[in-house]
Amino acid sequence: MRAAILVEGVSDQAALRALARRRARDLDADGIEVVAMDGATNAARYLHDYGPQGRALKLAGLFDEAEERFFRLGLERAGLTPGPKTEDLEEFGFFVCRTDLEDELIRAVGAEQVLALVAAEGEQRSFRTLQRQPAMRDKTLVHQLRRMMGGRSGGKERWARLLAETVPLDRVPYPLDAVLARV
Repeated sequence: MRAAILVEGVSDQAALRALARRRARDLDADGIEVVAMDGATNAARYLHDYGPQGRALKLAGLFDEAEERFFRLGLERAGLTPGPKTEDLEEFGFFVCRTDLEDELIRAVGAEQVLALVAAEGEQRSFRTLQRQPAMRDKTLVHQLRRMMGGRSGGKERWARLLAETVPLDRVPYPLDAVLARV
């Protein structure tokens, strides 16, 4: 292995692998591992293990906006010092998903297209039930879709893969394209 893309979880991993396939990239053949860390709080350990103090692999990563502090701290502990702005982490190959991966993909695919995908997957009735719940009634469609995707075990992984397989290649969210281009 020559490089590692560190991601928070299996949904990020599934999306990046699906997108790489669509871009005709064989990550395994290229010696690139997409490592699901079981949460951003584990970033420091993985950055240590895979980075300059560990296996010394070329690193890249993807993180949700709210989890930046864990990646920043991990980079610092690994001996890398990013500047104070979120974009400064890109110098080290780490890219932020504004709100989160699902939000990036829903916006790129388009909420109406995602609704069509929900129907095609046989989940329309379940989604309509979720929309009628008191806590969801006043939420945006994007918020409701994000909630549906994370509502069941394995749901985030499933929907991340499906959305990555659906998004037009000229509309792939910047952080996903950028992290793959980095390695």
